[in-house]
Amino acid sequence: MPLVVSNTVARSPEDVETLSQGLFVAETILQQAVDLIDAHLTSDDQLTVHSQHLPGSTIGKHLRHSRDHYEVLLECISSPAPHILNYDARPRKTPMETNIAAARDGLLQTIRKLREQVPKAEWNAPITVHAVTPFIQSFETTFGRELWFASLHCIHHWSMIRVIAGEMNVVLPNHFSFAPSTLVHHGRLEASPLGRAKL
Repeated sequence: MPLVVSNTVARSPEDVETLSQGLFVAETILQQAVDLIDAHLTSDDQLTVHSQHLPGSTIGKHLRHSRDHYEVLLECISSPAPHILNYDARPRKTPMETNIAAARDGLLQTIRKLREQVPKAEWNAPITVHAVTPFIQSFETTFGRELWFASLHCIHHWSMIRVIAGEMNVVLPNHFSFAPSTLVHHGRLEASPLGRAKL
């Protein structure tokens, strides 16, 4: 089977396609957050409104937290092996939690990094995750698995953003915060590119 060679990493066409798919989903989900800012939020204050139903939650915190997981993963995979990943080592209270422009810039910056780094990565590159659960845990995973995790993790937090937006009477698109499998199941092909199953 022919291999595609990029930056000295040999990949099969299947691996190239899988990287492309993972990148597409990550970009699409982050773009939903950019669209949220561009089309539905009108002031910085909306980023910091505390939810009545989700104590301690704000839209700004969810945007920052979700974006951070991609950032930590990209930093991990762009460093020399062995790749050690720790999602707990993230900055908090950054400007994107309180400022719409900073939030938009941060999301777009992460999309750019994904476009640059994912095609160069190895889908099955081994990664060791360190986590506090609250017990100290260490386990093996791969870049591809963690890229999917970061995207599905975003969807989970987008659903909480939907709740907070609803408390402010901000109506979001039907496809915002739904997993691709749910969109496919309900046949929402016209609603979102993530609803188009490629089986």
